[in-house]
Amino acid sequence: MRPVKVGLLGLGTVGTGVVRIVEGNQADLSSQVGSPIVIEKIVVKNTDKVRSIPISPEKLTEDPWEVIKNPEIDVIVEVMGGIDQTKAYILAALEHGKHVVTANKDLMALYGSEIIAKAQEHQCDVFYEASVAGGIPIIRTLIEGFSSDRITRIMGIVNGTTNYILTKMSQEGASYESVLKEAQQLGYAESDPTSDVEGLDAARKMAILGTLGFRSHVELKDVSVEGITGISSEDIAFAKRLGYEMKLLGIAEMQDDAFTVSVQPTMVSQNHPLAAVNGVFNAVYVHGEAVGETMFYGAGAGEMPTATSVVADLVAVVRNMKLGVNGSKAMLPYKPKRLMSDELVFCKNFILLHVDDKAGVLAKITQVFAEFDVSLASVVQQPNEHNPDAEIIIVTHAASKASVQQVLEHFESLEVIRKIKSVYRVVG
Repeated sequence: MRPVKVGLLGLGTVGTGVVRIVEGNQADLSSQVGSPIVIEKIVVKNTDKVRSIPISPEKLTEDPWEVIKNPEIDVIVEVMGGIDQTKAYILAALEHGKHVVTANKDLMALYGSEIIAKAQEHQCDVFYEASVAGGIPIIRTLIEGFSSDRITRIMGIVNGTTNYILTKMSQEGASYESVLKEAQQLGYAESDPTSDVEGLDAARKMAILGTLGFRSHVELKDVSVEGITGISSEDIAFAKRLGYEMKLLGIAEMQDDAFTVSVQPTMVSQNHPLAAVNGVFNAVYVHGEAVGETMFYGAGAGEMPTATSVVADLVAVVRNMKLGVNGSKAMLPYKPKRLMSDELVFCKNFILLHVDDKAGVLAKITQVFAEFDVSLASVVQQPNEHNPDAEIIIVTHAASKASVQQVLEHFESLEVIRKIKSVYRVVG
């Protein structure tokens, strides 16, 4: 039986894992799809580079078009990264009738709808399971597993670098700067960690998950983003004292066909399953009207977990080829985009204030909350030997984002408040 031939764009960490799995598990893969799967050609930057796995020199090329235009190749697997040039390669591959598997979250967050539309036009598959949460099969679950349900919330830890940093800060009391340096030395963080620590990587993933979960086009510009660079050891200590763990959460919520998507540091109750997700692991919590609460947990990055998702997509493409149904399962957003206003976004909040240490201050502060209809769950005032001002810790009941913003703006002009030290969302 004719083998299915694959063109691989990229032979970095994930690409190497793909080769290991396809060549090492050939008997299992062939039994699942009914024919051999062969990596025919691999695009690399330098064909003379020494590799960690044995690769026949004849399989290597530095010219992507040699792969894209090769009539023998059935499927393109893209693990090279990049956006604009890579988009051109993928669109060209689809126009040449080739199916595409990609792990490129940046590309799919920005141009996913355009790429899927092109695939449908040419009756090709585009699968991208590995673009979010590494080895966790969350994309296929949203498309197929929840196809009969209405998803109302997706909440997740989708960036391993920031979760590693926050875990170490929580467990060891270390500073952000020292843990970031350690993460870079271990290879968990890039030399330029901006995309991770500023929340941009998580925002791209949440745009993808929101689009799939809500069946509406969630663009990157629709995601409110705040990173972890402002989190102090003091914030972590306050969270633990109150029974919370600090996590960088992506949160997407749908209400009355309008949605909101954000990425922000969040205090998560230690009783919530997400609070126990530590280190570089990822987890995605999904709430559906019918199924209720579900959570998916696993390795969010790395050579073999991510490559496993890529090869699973490759198997799905080949099965569709055998059935003659390529291009029929893609899901384009069909619901009109409606963003929730700040008046409709409700959550609990943690607020730490540095205030004048004198009588009547607390009364003035609680009066402001009452004025803007924000109810308080707890208020704690305590001395701090390192701070001459008094510290007031406030946890609100669920209140609208608009109301809380009005409170904070009013605090800026309140003379008894020296500083709004920290503000975090609270979950659980």
